Order: sequence, then structure tokens, then C-alpha cells
Amino acid sequence: MIVVTTEKIEGYKLVEVKGPVFGVIVRSRGLGGDILAGLKSLVGGEIKQYTAMLEDARKEAMDRMTKNASEMDANAIIMMRFDSGEIGQNMSEIVAYGTAVVIEKI
Repeated sequence: MIVVTTEKIEGYKLVEVKGPVFGVIVRSRGLGGDILAGLKSLVGGEIKQYTAMLEDARKEAMDRMTKNASEMDANAIIMMRFDSGEIGQNMSEIVAYGTAVVIEKI
């Protein structure tokens, strides 16, 4: 599956637009992570536990998005984007979305 943030893929032609596709994941930081992050915020710097959690969540959201595109018989996703938000005080939502398409090599 080719996934790009552009609307065109060099060397390929767009054959069919299957439609919007997305992958969603909601992750909780957990009490232990909140305590460590609180301590880290006192001295400053990167909070590696949150960085790792968000990297994993983005990967999972992309995996779910590409799975949905495959189920639509697409072989590429164009205009891929991420969105994120907070749910409550300790949950993060990550959404990967784009347009599922069928492409052919030129």
C-alpha cells in the first residue's frame, strides 16, 4: 500500500477513487505515566513516555487506515493526514485519514 500526503503519486495514474478512509485509536496515558510526566515537567525536557505512546498510536492509526483501504480494494492512499485531540484528562485520540484510491504505473 502506497501512502502519501500529496494528491498525486509520481509515476502513477489515478484509476479510481474509492473514497475517504481513516484509522482511529484512543490511548490512555495511565497513572504511572502521569506521575512521571508531572515530575519531568518540573525540570523541563522531553517526556519520552508520552512521545513513545504517541508514536505507537500514530503507527496503529495508520495500520488501521491502510487495513480499511485494503478492504475497499484500494492500493494507495493519497492526501493522508493526522489529527489528534484530548478526550477527558488522560486520553489522547489519534486519527489517520486520507482518500483510498486505485493507481496504476504509467
